[in-house]
Amino acid sequence: MTRPVRFRRQARIEFDEAADWYESRRIGLGPKFTAAVRSVIETATTTPGLHPRVFEDVREGLVHGFPYCVYYRDTKQQILVIAIFHTSRDPSNWQSRA
Repeated sequence: MTRPVRFRRQARIEFDEAADWYESRRIGLGPKFTAAVRSVIETATTTPGLHPRVFEDVREGLVHGFPYCVYYRDTKQQILVIAIFHTSRDPSNWQSRA
C-alpha cells in the first residue's frame, strides 16, 4: 500500500531549484534529476523502512546518479519529505527542520 506524500515548503523549493539548475546546465538533465528523486520517493511510499534512519526518525534515500539525498519521515499516514539535499551541504541545515 502506498502512502500519500507531502513536501515541506523548503523541500519543495530545494527540489524545484535543483531541477532547474540541472536543466540550465544541460537540456534534459532536469527531468532526469526529477525522475531520480521521484524514484526514491516512490520507494519510500511502498517500503518506507527500506532507507536507513539517520537522525531521530528521519530516513535518508540516496538519489541515484546525483549528489542528493531525500530526507523523509514516515508518519504511518503519509510520507513527509523534509529535504531534497545536496550531499556537500552542512546536514544541520536539514536537521533543524526535523
